[in-house]
Amino acid sequence: MILQALKEYYERKASDPDIDIAPEGFEKKGLPFLVVIKPDGEFVNLEDTREKVGQKLISKLFLLPRSQTRTGSKAYTKPFLLWDHKGFLFQVSEDDEGKEKAVHQHQAWLLSLNNLPNALKADDGVAAILAFYAANGVEKVKAAGNWAECAKLKSCNMTFRVVGDNVPVPCRPAVQHHVRTSVLKKAASAASDEDEQDEKKIFAHCLITGEYGEIARTHGRTPINKDTKSLVAFQKNSRYDSFGKEQSYNAPVCKSAEFSYTTGLNTLLKSERQRIQIGDATTVFWSGKESSLENDAFFFFSEPPKDDPDRNTEAVKALYETIWSGTYVVPDDSTRFYVLGLSPNAARIAVRFWHVGTVREMGTRFKQHVDDLAIAHGVKIEPALPMRRLLRSIAAQEKDDNIPPNLAGEMMRAILDGTPYPATLLQAAIRRNRAEQDVPYPRAALIKACLNRAMRFNNPKNEKEITMCLDPENTNIGYRLGRLFAALEKIQSDANPGINATIRDRFYGAASSTPVTVFANLMRLSNHHLSKLEKEKPGLFIVRKQLIGEIMCPISDFPPHLDLADQGRFAIGYYHQTHDLWKKKTDNPS
Repeated sequence: MILQALKEYYERKASDPDIDIAPEGFEKKGLPFLVVIKPDGEFVNLEDTREKVGQKLISKLFLLPRSQTRTGSKAYTKPFLLWDHKGFLFQVSEDDEGKEKAVHQHQAWLLSLNNLPNALKADDGVAAILAFYAANGVEKVKAAGNWAECAKLKSCNMTFRVVGDNVPVPCRPAVQHHVRTSVLKKAASAASDEDEQDEKKIFAHCLITGEYGEIARTHGRTPINKDTKSLVAFQKNSRYDSFGKEQSYNAPVCKSAEFSYTTGLNTLLKSERQRIQIGDATTVFWSGKESSLENDAFFFFSEPPKDDPDRNTEAVKALYETIWSGTYVVPDDSTRFYVLGLSPNAARIAVRFWHVGTVREMGTRFKQHVDDLAIAHGVKIEPALPMRRLLRSIAAQEKDDNIPPNLAGEMMRAILDGTPYPATLLQAAIRRNRAEQDVPYPRAALIKACLNRAMRFNNPKNEKEITMCLDPENTNIGYRLGRLFAALEKIQSDANPGINATIRDRFYGAASSTPVTVFANLMRLSNHHLSKLEKEKPGLFIVRKQLIGEIMCPISDFPPHLDLADQGRFAIGYYHQTHDLWKKKTDNPS
């Protein structure tokens, strides 16, 4: 189902003339450097194609003949057509251990050039490359002023460009015609019985299309980071071999379908709007037909760009309002919407989750996610917190590297399924509250969402869901004690303006988990602060005294311990009461 959906996505994009996607036999690849030569092969200069985007240098993309999957000890025997990394082109290794390997790679590269069809050798660009090597141009390239920049790039992909051409040699019409012709010839041979006797080829019915054709022995790379390779792969000579079938012959996928799904997935992985990366989890999403949600879903989970900080907010707000008002209309409610979660693994990419629903269903789930996170936050309205910001709020030092493994994927799965967030998410949020002795906005929103989703799903006590703002009617002991703690802190601040450290900095952890150990002492201290207020600000003294009485009304005793859920309610009660006390009012008593 996953591969079929990816293949359909590729075919949809390929059929749109306004979308630039690689046709079969090609791939979009970045080439950081181009070796510029004259038609007679003389070296001119080493051209850097990279452009600075933000803080990164991004290589220019070119439509190149598709690369091959290279594995095993004989990987050096498979150079790409007229482009490859510097080890093949210039016999350059990353370290001393790779020097011998680089020699074999360069020899294979030169042999592949000599074995090119005569029709290709007749092309001026290809002829210039052959002349370059005949004139020993390799040493001239290594003597170029910017060669050091190229040499330090790991597996730097390169090719040649002839002076006067706007595109490199692999992009010349003659080369691209050769590739397209080769693809047509392979398709024609797959339909005949003549090549079935070729022991190097296996023909069978494709699991994706059901058509009879040549099966791909290895599948193309779809890397989600520098250490991962393919989505589909079988280790050779392993327990996965059966009935004499090796590698991907165990799961027969014809070469055309393999190209389609890998190109579709790589297109999604390079997309700015259909891919999000949080922690170790990479998520891509797309719909069966063109839909607004396919582009807008990105805004629910990503942070806004620095040059346009309001873009995500406005996009989410617009989509949220159309769903909420019932005006969110799609051409067909049954249009499929796909979400694929991937994570790196030692052997191959691991599928973390795979969710299929309708566009309307997904839009409703996203709306529920926004509703659950909604909590008072000053005067600024934020319709949704980016998922990365939520997870950073529970990580030490708010670093991506400290986000607990697998948590991003599990949270995304809960959003898509409409189920409670993982229990570890609430635990991590409460631990960070205690470690930092504070309840910031993102963590408060996350705790509220965790509690409400859990109550909605289980609801054994038919408890009332936590509201967005202060709820004076909520009598839960955890929520009440959180409110009380915020009130006591405010009384301390009112009585001692300019105080550097409050009771929160010393007692939040104990107050939120073992109330009986600290609240009796805090109540005695508050009497001292209230006495001071009574003398200096009698009006404020009455307001604060009444607030303490209102909060304490249903509390008969301080419990010895609060469970995890009530510790979360303590955090929300503290956050709500603090927000209510510190917000600007026109009738502040004095």
